[in-house]
Amino acid sequence: MNLPATVLGLMSGTSLDGIDVACLTTDGESRIMAGPWATYPYEPRVRAAVRGVLGGKGATAEAERLLTLAHAQAVERFLASQKLQARAIDLIGFHGHTILHRPREGRTWQIGDGAMLARATGIDVVNDFRSADVAEGGEGAPLAPLYHAALAAGLARPLAVLNLGGVANVTWVGEDGAVLAFDTGPGNAPIDDWLSRHTGRAMDADGRVARAGRVDNELLAGLLAHHYFTRPPPKSLDRDDFGWRLVERLALADGAATLTAFAAEAVAAGARHFPTAPRRWLVSGGGRHNGALMAALAAALGTPVEPVEVVGWQGDALEAQAFAWLAVRSRLGLPLSLPSTTGVRRPLSGGRFNSASGSPG
Repeated sequence: MNLPATVLGLMSGTSLDGIDVACLTTDGESRIMAGPWATYPYEPRVRAAVRGVLGGKGATAEAERLLTLAHAQAVERFLASQKLQARAIDLIGFHGHTILHRPREGRTWQIGDGAMLARATGIDVVNDFRSADVAEGGEGAPLAPLYHAALAAGLARPLAVLNLGGVANVTWVGEDGAVLAFDTGPGNAPIDDWLSRHTGRAMDADGRVARAGRVDNELLAGLLAHHYFTRPPPKSLDRDDFGWRLVERLALADGAATLTAFAAEAVAAGARHFPTAPRRWLVSGGGRHNGALMAALAAALGTPVEPVEVVGWQGDALEAQAFAWLAVRSRLGLPLSLPSTTGVRRPLSGGRFNSASGSPG
């Protein structure tokens, strides 16, 4: 593979909103040039199929087929929108969708058929980024931290990069470039599921429902007493480890307010594991659009939090970019994870290569 490579990263996050496609030109190390990106919402049939196999049960083969075809269509639409031919793209980093994550049982499962996607797009694909890490004793997540650290090389440190997806995860980068990463706790997923159950809406837009409610502080204290928050990192969660049922006895607005406060306070609990306090907090992921959640974060942390756009990063594209970058590293045999990011025994590469021509990599 010639470097720098032009790569597409494909990310289907735990919030199940759609497929992020991001174009990146990179050498898999310090050279990173962000290109265009787009999000393609899932069709209801695809979303329902994937939601139906969360937990690793149900018609997983059909859900994987539909998910893969949706990703192929997203690539086709993206290339058309950018007036690009498939031959202009060297590689695709295909995350797939996590339907089960139990690393302490040695299990992680991302559906998405890399070989099918390579055939459908005519572009080589790297997928299955997490399995090797889990097999070597790691959590298999989060995997974006090394990309965060590469982007942050020119910024003042210590620095915390918080991704507010369905599950929230944080990357701490020290002054010497050391990296610590872990899932802090629930992010958008329980809030989204709570709103969906009660209103049919996909999310609490800008936290308007949460703002109208009152936090149940007694319930919140009980949630924060969970052993996960005192467990030292690295550590990771499944999407549904902390679900909407935690607040099922509350009214709509109070439940949204309490889940929002829970996500923010879980981040503050996680910050107590940092070696030193960060100079600033940068926030990516869909949760940064939720004003109530961002305000709760600032209050819980006692410091301003800023969207990653303030330093020129593309917050909605960051995770997809990370898997483009990781795909190049996979092809070069470079580490995707470290003992300090996933708990893996040693710096480890990973990923599975799928040639568009069907020939071995």
